[in-house]
Amino acid sequence: MDNVLIRTEFGFPGQKSLYKGKVRDVYNINDKYLVMVASDRISAFDVVLPRGIPFKGQVLNQIAAKFLDATSDLCPNWKIASPDPCVTIGRFCKIYPVEMIVRRYLTGSSWRSYQKGIRQICGVPVPDGMKEHQRFPEPIITPTTKASEGHDEDITELEIISQGLIPKEDYDLIRKYALALFMRGTEIAAEKGLILVDTKYEFGKGADGRIYLCDEIHTPDSSRYFYTDGYEERFARGEPQRQLSKEFVREWLMANGFMGKEGQNVPEMSDSWINEISQRYIELFEIITGEKFVRPENSDIPKRIETNISSWLKTQ
Repeated sequence: MDNVLIRTEFGFPGQKSLYKGKVRDVYNINDKYLVMVASDRISAFDVVLPRGIPFKGQVLNQIAAKFLDATSDLCPNWKIASPDPCVTIGRFCKIYPVEMIVRRYLTGSSWRSYQKGIRQICGVPVPDGMKEHQRFPEPIITPTTKASEGHDEDITELEIISQGLIPKEDYDLIRKYALALFMRGTEIAAEKGLILVDTKYEFGKGADGRIYLCDEIHTPDSSRYFYTDGYEERFARGEPQRQLSKEFVREWLMANGFMGKEGQNVPEMSDSWINEISQRYIELFEIITGEKFVRPENSDIPKRIETNISSWLKTQ
């Protein structure tokens, strides 16, 4: 349980800045490259939980790298190389301050809002009479602001454009990209016996003026998957769906009185619970990629990462 990557503090030649997100540490190299290190931190309700999850960073990075390669024909993406199991290096982009969330099912936070009588998600109308985990006729886009601290907030397409967060012509292209990526992700998931329920995408603009898909794609942190087998039967009976995503962590936190609200304390995370989360992440990796998860032999994760990044940078 001690062999987890919680933080990094590297110093690379040409390094201009280090941004620490909830899960990733991002190094800016001369405004030319972004070096993204996927840590083993885990967040829920926009709160970083106190303990890391073994192998989580590797799972996220390797799934994202695989899907970036598998969708590069649909949309330009930022990835250049992945010199370490926990690292992706890509082109420097200015990230738009909006996350594009694509939903195909009424579940998770959207269902919790629906139960309160809310019939619009980010300006998108949702009909009465729907049930939990019910499929929308078509995928819908429900954007959120990308908060540097605290909670992301729902926002409508009209607000995004009127506030100048994304120019209309850029938003139209990003919307097209997001839907195309979701459909490809849906097809790949179906081949593995999974349903891609919802996911988020982030985009940025490169120095060449092109829009690129950035960050992660179709990972258990950014996406929700159901098992295809048994979906219809469980839905008909109103039962919870078997799923592979981070939602089971959120459900555990809620069951223990935590939703990230002021005054609430994160419940104690036991070794057995940490191990269960780790195994669930590995399970999703193996199902969605069709590959066996390989645990690195090198136990000094920070040293290995620093060596691999430095070696790659020297070749540029």
